Amino acid sequence: MTMTGKPTSEALRRLAGHGVSIWLDDLSRARITSGNLAEAVRDRHVVGVTTNPTIFQKAIAAGLDSGYEAQLRDLALRGVSAEEAVRALTTADVRDAADVLRPVYERSGGHDGRISIEVDPRLAHRTAATVAEARQLWWMVDRPNVLIKIPATRAGLPAITRAVAEGISVNVTLIFSLDRYRAVMDAWMSGLEQARDAGRDLSAIESVASFFVSRLDTETDDRLTALGTERAAALRGRAGLANARLAYRAYEEAVASPRWRALEATGANPQRPLWTSTSTKNPAYPDTYYTAGLVTAGTVNTLPEDALDAFADHGEVLGDTVRGGYDKAEEDFRALAKEGIDYDDVVQVLEDEGVAKFEESWRILLDSVAAALDRLGGSGEEPLPG
Repeated sequence: MTMTGKPTSEALRRLAGHGVSIWLDDLSRARITSGNLAEAVRDRHVVGVTTNPTIFQKAIAAGLDSGYEAQLRDLALRGVSAEEAVRALTTADVRDAADVLRPVYERSGGHDGRISIEVDPRLAHRTAATVAEARQLWWMVDRPNVLIKIPATRAGLPAITRAVAEGISVNVTLIFSLDRYRAVMDAWMSGLEQARDAGRDLSAIESVASFFVSRLDTETDDRLTALGTERAAALRGRAGLANARLAYRAYEEAVASPRWRALEATGANPQRPLWTSTSTKNPAYPDTYYTAGLVTAGTVNTLPEDALDAFADHGEVLGDTVRGGYDKAEEDFRALAKEGIDYDDVVQVLEDEGVAKFEESWRILLDSVAAALDRLGGSGEEPLPG
């Protein structure tokens, strides 16, 4: 948490000026209570926040200075389970952050000023349980500018439809493949159609689709390096941007369809593409590589603090870097296929790993909270003064 006092960045201003909504991919109680988040909104063009199980696990595990001790002590005295405690802690942070972002939400007509919270990752392959969790989180946070994150697994697709049909705004996460992204957009529009038929106000439902970028390069580059040829080496670092650009083309096709135009005519909002996993994992690539390479209006870029700082310091905005890149993206994927890179296998591996990583972070979070509850609950009941 180091953004306090940093000056307004011209690079971030230009990025926002090109129609990219800048969301911070991080949250902690200290970031909220210190005023750091409010300063990022005021000075750094941040207009939204995303969270995930790993972010919460790191925040709550930060120790006594993290701001969670008092609430944990109350939870321990009540004898709640670790699962209930985690949801109490995380929804409190999301609710408070939603309040910080509320002015942005009002100014943007509800498109920005949003914060996301994820369903329990252990439910990623259980449709009905995911829907139940989405309902519970929507009720617990109780803010109009929250987005419930639902993974784009096969079981997640019908959950997306059901949640949207019930008027729940969603952030669809863990999207890696173009086919799955098209299925996500279909599930989203199906939910809107059901909501419309039920008489719901479609203008109150918002959604983003979180398309992961750098992880595709990490997996693909490892496979190219293993081939050990100069031709393979020359293709490193191309898959992530190519995949995202073709995803945006798929989005353009979806919103040009008669199906979407019928929904738009009844007040529906587009499901904006959101670029995530935008910090570079390979130090050989510029640290602004994915942010600069995915500039186009009507998108969201959610940046961890290191990527936000890098772009603020030396990022360049050279116009739209997405819409003119479709032919080159197809060419890159043809070249990768010629080298034996199996796209379908790559994206499936990434989806499986993504679910597993969030499950592991959730398990560590539950274990650490359970230990804190045991420690604090063991201090005994103290009488109130008076």
